[in-house]
Amino acid sequence: MVNLFEVCDDYRAMKHTQRILDEYLLLAARTGDTRAADRLAVRWQPRLARTARRVLRDDDMAEEAVQEAWLSICRGLISLRDPAKFPAWAFGILNRRCMDVLRREVKRRARSGGEVDEALAAVSATAETRASLDTAFATLEPDARTLAILFFGEGLSLKELSDALAIPVGTVKSRLHTIRQHLKSKLEGVSHEL
Repeated sequence: MVNLFEVCDDYRAMKHTQRILDEYLLLAARTGDTRAADRLAVRWQPRLARTARRVLRDDDMAEEAVQEAWLSICRGLISLRDPAKFPAWAFGILNRRCMDVLRREVKRRARSGGEVDEALAAVSATAETRASLDTAFATLEPDARTLAILFFGEGLSLKELSDALAIPVGTVKSRLHTIRQHLKSKLEGVSHEL
């Protein structure tokens, strides 16, 4: 029989080891070690891309946001004082780039004759064939979806979410509570708009 406590301890140890490796790679990259910078990018590119796709719900826009985020990350590596804060810092940059891309897309669609509300709906629309959880996440506004994805999908702590999104921890808690209630109602078939 599997001991759940041992599995959890192993998982925590693995995450701790991964964070130490990220910190080492970050410090090495800051000294000009291009191999360390490349390895850091290889480790983080999939996580950032996955998060951007979930937030933006469009592969092309997600790719654009991740590219812009990496440029900002590379430029700002030297200014990050605490390497342990890299995950929150990187996801914070990604969040801002996702919102920039989303705003540009809304403006582009509005200029091409569409209504802004229609553009926002088109950007965050989901296919009816997706799983119910995916559909519930899709009903969240982009900011709420980002918070939910970083918390539930990427496992950021409340403090890391606070740092990444530049909002107080108390606000993170209250928004997560609202998001949980919203997702619960969507999964139970009750409609509450967020």
